Amino acid sequence: MNELLRKAAEIAGQILKHEEVLVVTHIDADGITAGTIAHTSLLRAGVESRIRFVKQLDDAEIEMIKDENTFVWFTDIGSGVIDLLEGVEFAITDHHVPQRPHPMQLNPHDFGYDGTFELSGATTTYLVSKYLRNGTTLFDYEIDNSDLLPISIVGAVGDLQDSRWGMLKGLNRKIVMEGVKKAQIAVTRDLRFFGKQTRPVAKMLEYNSDPFIPGITGNEAGVLNLLDSLGVDPWVRWIDLEIDEKRKVVSALVGLAMDFGIPYTSILRMVGECYILINEEEGTEKRDAMEFSTLLNATARYNEAEVGMGVCLGDEKAYRKARTLLQNHRRNLSDGIKFVDREGIEELENIQYFHARDNIPDTIVGIVAGMCFYKGNKEKPIVAFAESDKGVKVSARATYRLVEKGVHLAKALKKAAESVGGVGGGHSIAAGATIPEGKEDEFLKILNRIIGEQLKG
Repeated sequence: MNELLRKAAEIAGQILKHEEVLVVTHIDADGITAGTIAHTSLLRAGVESRIRFVKQLDDAEIEMIKDENTFVWFTDIGSGVIDLLEGVEFAITDHHVPQRPHPMQLNPHDFGYDGTFELSGATTTYLVSKYLRNGTTLFDYEIDNSDLLPISIVGAVGDLQDSRWGMLKGLNRKIVMEGVKKAQIAVTRDLRFFGKQTRPVAKMLEYNSDPFIPGITGNEAGVLNLLDSLGVDPWVRWIDLEIDEKRKVVSALVGLAMDFGIPYTSILRMVGECYILINEEEGTEKRDAMEFSTLLNATARYNEAEVGMGVCLGDEKAYRKARTLLQNHRRNLSDGIKFVDREGIEELENIQYFHARDNIPDTIVGIVAGMCFYKGNKEKPIVAFAESDKGVKVSARATYRLVEKGVHLAKALKKAAESVGGVGGGHSIAAGATIPEGKEDEFLKILNRIIGEQLKG
């Protein structure tokens, strides 16, 4: 940890040597929060800052960045394409598997930590922001940007870094505890559905889609029948229920999920630690880190990352727009699941897949794939294709059990994508790629072989 913090301080010192910095960040909850932390801390340090949100760093995007001819701070992105950044003066705070070490890169993998679970793009960026103090010493803790800590936890939760154990661990945990000590974060154990703060219980359950529970998700009558059988008022908020009432609902949901064969990892995610942002208003999406991250992801999926950044900065107009985008997002997820139901999932020897074409937006096809795992073969990673403006988007999801057996999707997708002229990367359990149109069959053949080799060890 000390070595990593020394590197964070060193990188911060190098960043402060520049009068202007372009922040380039990923368009998801982790990227939005990471970018917001970087941009805000730079402005506070007296450094002129602009921010750009990107889906991926391909050749075209990198050329545009080079044309800016300024120092670049990559957040939640960049580690996988270091060799393509030749000619760019940069710093990277990322948690994805790095192409190689670099003196201006802060990445948990370089220090023996797992960037899938122990440190996200936002929490990595937060560690550097703590040392961005223009004109002060590294020991002046009155100007440590610690008010940005809560949204770094939102980023980590949005990246599902708490999903394996139902809680944040590793270096993320140290940041959570810092937030608890500073009375910024409260840690509770509860149901981890969107809407606990804002919706009647009936609507919270009806609109939940992670996991997708047949007979409950999207089924108002099914929800009302369930709550009636449990003697629970469907029209009060979850946060207003008594503990015993919550326990009855959770027990019933777990039982239903098990009956429908939903993966254990998905069931495990239903209940766990919840991170309450103490300084946010109770009864709003921003009060709970998971709900906050869901709101941000909705802005990102529809190319409105700037709106998400506005939410992080307390802009009420942005907040209202984000809530509208979220409603649209949930409707699209429901439609995507129905599409997979109709079309089905194809199986190869070591993987399974579906091709959404233009029926599911490329920005959410990975989420749909994860939700549809229970419909397919839990012993094989699921791969989803969708049309995008830069070719064919590929999203893949595995389970923790598959990862423990040797599957590493980031390595597999990167190799398979590059074999057909594309790019790919991500994490062991979730990864993505973009490949040329018409290369799907070749890509599947190569990926199927790679996954088979990983499983054989």
